[in-house]
Amino acid sequence: MSAEINDAPLWKPSKGLREQSNLKKYIDWLFVKKGLYFRSYHDLWEWSVTDLEDFWESLWHYFNIKSHDLYLEVIQRPKSGMLGTKWFTRSKLSYAEHIFRNKTKDRPAMLFQSEQKGLSEISWDTLENQVAALSTWLRQHGVKPGDRVAGVLPNIPQAVVAFLATNAVGAVWSSCSPDFGKAAVVDRFLQIEPKVLFVVDGYQYNGKEYNSAEFIQSLSASFPTLKDIVLIDHIHTESLAGQFTAWDDIMHLPNNGLEFDVVAFNHPIWILYSSGTTAKPKAITHSVGGCLLEHMKALILHQNVKPGDRYFWYSTTGWMMWNYALGSLLCGATLVMYDGSPGYPSSQTLWTLAEEAKITHFGSGAAYYLASMKAGVSIASERLKHLETIGSTGAPLTPEAFEWIYKQVKKDVWLISLSGGTDICSAFVGGCPMEPVYAGEIQCRMLGAKVEAFDEAGNAVTNELGEMVITQPMPSMPLYFWGDEHNERYMDSYYGVYPDVWRHGDWIKITQRKSVIIYGRSDATLNRDGVRIGTAEIYSAVESLPEIKDSLAVYLEKETGGGIISLFVVLGNGQGLTEELKTDIKQALRSQYSPRHVPDIIQQVTDIPYTISGKKMEAPVKKILMGMDPSKVANPDTMRNPESLKQFV
Repeated sequence: MSAEINDAPLWKPSKGLREQSNLKKYIDWLFVKKGLYFRSYHDLWEWSVTDLEDFWESLWHYFNIKSHDLYLEVIQRPKSGMLGTKWFTRSKLSYAEHIFRNKTKDRPAMLFQSEQKGLSEISWDTLENQVAALSTWLRQHGVKPGDRVAGVLPNIPQAVVAFLATNAVGAVWSSCSPDFGKAAVVDRFLQIEPKVLFVVDGYQYNGKEYNSAEFIQSLSASFPTLKDIVLIDHIHTESLAGQFTAWDDIMHLPNNGLEFDVVAFNHPIWILYSSGTTAKPKAITHSVGGCLLEHMKALILHQNVKPGDRYFWYSTTGWMMWNYALGSLLCGATLVMYDGSPGYPSSQTLWTLAEEAKITHFGSGAAYYLASMKAGVSIASERLKHLETIGSTGAPLTPEAFEWIYKQVKKDVWLISLSGGTDICSAFVGGCPMEPVYAGEIQCRMLGAKVEAFDEAGNAVTNELGEMVITQPMPSMPLYFWGDEHNERYMDSYYGVYPDVWRHGDWIKITQRKSVIIYGRSDATLNRDGVRIGTAEIYSAVESLPEIKDSLAVYLEKETGGGIISLFVVLGNGQGLTEELKTDIKQALRSQYSPRHVPDIIQQVTDIPYTISGKKMEAPVKKILMGMDPSKVANPDTMRNPESLKQFV
């Protein structure tokens, strides 16, 4: 994953893409309107993180943000630090109103497919009528600006309608996927005291139908603040009929058309949650204006999303990429949604969707591409002719996966690796239509994101492994954590290491060419003789071996000093871990990286523990192996496969 190895780019933007990109049009606009001239993307980035006020104000005007009141100040900073920064004070706006600016009869608002249902279209008229009906009902049932509305929903069009209606009345949205356990849902929603809850009677995943009747009835008694539960008839379960307000009944109620309650820029839009692998999940609260401006910047300028494009990101409603993908509607794109397992009935399912739905921008977690690569997926060159970009996030994408995409999926696609997260509901580092793509590298630090790599002394370093930090505020940084009255958890989460500097918790390298390499979470970093090693490097080498399905590495310190690297591997087809395979693993790590990467212990396990959002649980496994109480280390309701922890215990 070293920048020095990857001399030849896998992809270069064509002259046509560079000249016609949204980013180039923005640069030209800055020259005409502001007299600003930038020789390169990196010059533009430098300006964007130095002259914060002019940069964010330029986006406000370039994107023609509609405010119902003039803003007083672009930035109102606290006396010290970043926490408490206010943006575009006194402005009044609506995220949903900006989405419906793109209403048209020329193309659908959304496309939807699931395991049970073929591809269907939802028109802008239909979307508007449904949002109008639901927002009218919410107002009639006493939902006001600032109230919380929650959903335990699959990735279905009704989830989008529920969010847009919630936003239209100025309320605050929050959602979980129905595969979350009851404790996980209660841990999240009890904190925010929802007034209305949207649920489905069941869902389907990997060919199996799950009835949620018992789950919903137990949830209904868990939230004392609930005034109503709205039931979506998703798998046609008769047992719940008549017990709750029916979605279909609301859709047929008379309404006065779609109206928007506008709110302050710094009013909350939604509440997202940290993975909650240890303590109760942090209820990360974002602002309406911050997400509006950030999503338009990230999707229009960094992913080149244009009116008429078709935007897809495989996600559940419990992952921030669901909220991020909604932002494609701000750009005039059609949002493509899929509900179900990406591997059912075959590993070709999502690639077939990309072909049939004529998807322009296709996104998923890194684990999906690695699974496709392992499954030997190969796409015929003519199948994805509409596809312009492939996006990846959730974990570092290995150089081998980069190369696989260009060899087996599409040779001229623009691969955009993103990294950011729930904390800003966007990315700090990502794509650039003016820069080449190198294997294992993220193209750039995104505009307005002052990302640096800090060494242990807190100095910014280049071409060295360092702690990822952000040294200037951004509008989509959280307003606060809901219920964290004195911001103690907030300060501890981001500002506990470097005073007034946001520490994100990733090991990164900013290369000489200003691309970015992410090496994994810094709290799970391996340390060999004082040299820090990112777990992503281990996985890249080990999982390239055909026998290895998955792996996890942890570093265990010794009381006498130093420590050992333990590597756990999952093998395919009932194979056993032989001495020969151990030798192959060590040789792969030694030859591809260094002797320091070679683990002291290699053990076979049946499964690697993952969070529901698809992150390997390195830190909890490390704590279990150090003897900590497993119940205090990981919450099984936040895990995709809680049984996997038992072997480590």
